Amino acid sequence: MANLAGRGRFQSLGYILHSYPYKETSLIVEAFTQTYGRISCVAKGAKRPASGLRSSIQLFQPLEMEWSGRNELKNLHRVDWVGGVPVLDGLALICGFYINELILNLLAKDDPYEKLFKYYYNVIIELNSETAISIVLRKFEINLLREIGYQLKLDYSEDKNVPIKPKSIYTYLPEIGPVELKGNSQHKLKIHGKTLCDIQNANFSDPRTSLESKKLMRYLLEYYLGDKILHSRELLKNYKQI
Repeated sequence: MANLAGRGRFQSLGYILHSYPYKETSLIVEAFTQTYGRISCVAKGAKRPASGLRSSIQLFQPLEMEWSGRNELKNLHRVDWVGGVPVLDGLALICGFYINELILNLLAKDDPYEKLFKYYYNVIIELNSETAISIVLRKFEINLLREIGYQLKLDYSEDKNVPIKPKSIYTYLPEIGPVELKGNSQHKLKIHGKTLCDIQNANFSDPRTSLESKKLMRYLLEYYLGDKILHSRELLKNYKQI
């Protein structure tokens, strides 16, 4: 939604990604909003038992948010629960933490990502569906990289600009794309051409495609994250999802 005229306030549908204590009675709230992208706000007095914000700051729930300020740290005034989304638990909850960490670490603040916001809304729903969680995660990771400017090159081998051959073996260089391997290559990341074609077509039904796509996305995310650590990844390793 637009700037609230004459009041210097802003309003948008959003999700809370993370919150942590700030001074004695307040919280810092990291949010992902539909109209303004990722923002950081101070929720003043939110730790007080009588605070109206206290019960409304919920993870993985759509919220109508209102805040003011144009600096990096804004002032949160109102959070209203929109509802309609089942509560995550178990493995789905851990996957939700993982997705939130990706957004926190890869998205610049105060830049709108409306398509990615829609993907986020859908992935929260899908984590509670019958769809395999590994497929849900792969699709979101690919969409996330595309929306922040790192779209995967999957249909052509960049070293020769020729179509991917399903029976060939490739490695993947983040700034180049697939590179066909010859002989006994020592590259740690090896991907079948069929896997690249399957990812291009969003088809993860082949067990080998599922395994190799996981390795590819882990490699690319580590590259773009640099030295940033995802704490949820350690939990997910126990489930072998990423």
